[in-house]
Amino acid sequence: MKTKLNVTFKNCILSSAGIIALVFFASFSGLPLVGLFLFFVFSAYLLIISARSEDKKYNFLPLSLLFLIGVAGSKLLFTHTQISPYLFPVAFFSMLVALLYHDLELALIFSVSLSVFVGLIYGGDLYLFCVLLIGGILGAIFVWQARRRSKIVTAGFLVGLAQAICVLTLLRRLGVQSPAYLKFCLIPFLNGIIASFLVTGLLPVFEFIFKVFTNISLLELADFNHPLLKRLVLEAPGTYHHSLMVGNLAEIACEEVGANALLARVGAYYHDIGKLEKPEYFSENQDCRMSKHDDLSASMSRLVIMDHVKKGVELARKNRLNSTIIEFIMQHHGTSLVYYFYRKALEANNVDEDVQQEVYRYPGPKPQTKEAAIVLLADSAEAACRALDEPTAGRISDMVHRVINNKFIDGQLDACDLTLRDLEKIATTFIHILGAFYHTRVDYPEPKKM
Repeated sequence: MKTKLNVTFKNCILSSAGIIALVFFASFSGLPLVGLFLFFVFSAYLLIISARSEDKKYNFLPLSLLFLIGVAGSKLLFTHTQISPYLFPVAFFSMLVALLYHDLELALIFSVSLSVFVGLIYGGDLYLFCVLLIGGILGAIFVWQARRRSKIVTAGFLVGLAQAICVLTLLRRLGVQSPAYLKFCLIPFLNGIIASFLVTGLLPVFEFIFKVFTNISLLELADFNHPLLKRLVLEAPGTYHHSLMVGNLAEIACEEVGANALLARVGAYYHDIGKLEKPEYFSENQDCRMSKHDDLSASMSRLVIMDHVKKGVELARKNRLNSTIIEFIMQHHGTSLVYYFYRKALEANNVDEDVQQEVYRYPGPKPQTKEAAIVLLADSAEAACRALDEPTAGRISDMVHRVINNKFIDGQLDACDLTLRDLEKIATTFIHILGAFYHTRVDYPEPKKM
């Protein structure tokens, strides 16, 4: 409850700052009442969808900043240059919003708002509004869920082509002679091309400033030539293969429940990088005949095991990973109990020693998103099924349901948006994949000696 109040208070501060800034720029553009009205409509929309969905919590300040850049840019273009208004790249802003916020609906509303504003600055030019609006809407649609930069360039070409066709239609209605078509249609076509190159070049800058990620940057992190993933292969191969398996489980489960599958997969790849500090202390990297923990007390083993979360965060920050990926590292155990060493401590307990359960729990926080929660469940389910002596289909199914039920009862899923129906879909997905991977093999008979 306290966290939600803090978020609400923060959003109020940011929205107030955005309103003050927009009032200033609206006055600067000579359209204070219209600008203020548009911003209130846009803010009301954001508040409504934020209240309707936990997955859509928008930061008003970056959105206001983008809107103000668009307003100020169109005003400067109108006042200080003789450049055609059809060259103003509304599509650049709509594509940027679609990529940064992963929300097509938001990008379309943004396009409408900015197109209206630009049209009003140019004296209420309805034709200009229509052309820029079509470019903005198509730009957002064409880059929606783009995973490669080439798709942005293609989107720019299609946007330019659509805007040129729109202008051509308007010219024919106005009775302009055909020799002038090329001259007038070239500008809106170049608009789309310029917008795509601006997005391609400036996208990393906006990602850094707004502290967000795009599918393109996530795919770059998923490259196995990344230094941290290469270290996992060489120094902790067991952890590396475990992370790959968790990534596959999380990705398919996210697709089933409508979460961001790519984000979950990449987050799973990096969730255990903290084990690079002492890989030999974790079961997937150990020799099956012996364990480093055999000679350690339960409390010392607890410190080593739990420390991989802290070390993982430090490694991630040192390698400048996105804060969203760092959240996966922090949350992939939540506040779960390190049960094995807690039981070991109870069994070895002296009369004078009090074993407190809280000491054997991870510091958290609990998963705050669907994606982080699914990675937590995939991590635990994969590790538990890997430890089965005889991984039959029935035992794998029982183990997966037991893991998910235990996490639910322990309150590890309280801070995320997963429903009971989602959990059942996740369990079904895990059982199908783990059953196919860990099922028992047929024992082939030895060849008979002749």
